[in-house]
Amino acid sequence: MPCPNKLHNVKKILIVRNDKLGDLLVSFSAFAILKKNLPDTEIHVLVPKYTAPIAKLCKFIDHVIVDPLSITSKMHPIKETYQLSQLIRQQNYDAIITLVSTLRVAIAAFLAKIPIRIAPATKIGQIFYNHRIRQRRSRSEKPEHRYNQELAKYFLSLLNIAPLQTVSPPYLEFDTVATHQLKQQFMEAHHIPEDHLLIFIHPGSGGSARNLSTQQFAQLANCLQSTQPLSFIVSYGPGEHQAAESLYAKINHDKVLYESKQGLESFSQHVAFADLFISGSTGPLHIAGVLDRPTAAFYTRRRSATALRWQTLNSANKRLAFCPAEDAAAEDMSTVDITQAAK
Repeated sequence: MPCPNKLHNVKKILIVRNDKLGDLLVSFSAFAILKKNLPDTEIHVLVPKYTAPIAKLCKFIDHVIVDPLSITSKMHPIKETYQLSQLIRQQNYDAIITLVSTLRVAIAAFLAKIPIRIAPATKIGQIFYNHRIRQRRSRSEKPEHRYNQELAKYFLSLLNIAPLQTVSPPYLEFDTVATHQLKQQFMEAHHIPEDHLLIFIHPGSGGSARNLSTQQFAQLANCLQSTQPLSFIVSYGPGEHQAAESLYAKINHDKVLYESKQGLESFSQHVAFADLFISGSTGPLHIAGVLDRPTAAFYTRRRSATALRWQTLNSANKRLAFCPAEDAAAEDMSTVDITQAAK
């Protein structure tokens, strides 16, 4: 247990979220809580290489550390752990908060001799932390972002910081003028009339959750009605072109096929002007969430992938969630009532 004066002299902390894009994005509210309540403390975040561009956009993060495992994945596990411990030890962190614990990170943090080490009380790795809270995430009783916030708030409680200052969406922002200019350029390039609402549909499924079929996405698009004209932007990233092209061919309204080939930052800048973002439970959905754009998301009822567990971070009045029928199999997306969803 660190001595009391250590708990009041925290100048630099490391937060670990070295898994997938969606996992990082639903952690933005935890970063915000920490930065809001510790404005003079450096907030560093450990992420894999592919999510680093998004982490660098977050105003609540002061520095991004790229996990060497994402670069040298063929290295022996012992060497990987040692390399990580050396990487974080040289930063002289006062505390580490591991949002989802792994044995490798737990040992690395212990070897790096970080005084305050916080993680969920789960799995064998918890023995290497000197502060733990029981969360039982496997029950999926709360949104993932709430579990992350609990760890941040627990850390602040150790510092006797109360009452806590909160942060409301959006958790990711771009310059308003630049976003408007990009929107105008996009609409002009694709010959979209100025009065059209831009409805993004991202049919790709980069995560582990099941998704709607392209036929269902097309049915949804073709059923949507609005007091304003609509243009559908079918977006896709690497390896998702087949689904996107199939959906594009099935939509009967004004439509654009948009390939995200300039990286996550450029894609996020485009999502920032979406009037509605429709997709399954994927990383791109959570980009729309942190930007506080309106979302319509389709989830399975599998306990680890429910609409509650992977709730987006946009305002409550800006999100809709749909899932399979109650009497159907948890992952049978064919039972989602598309007509009702469109209404």
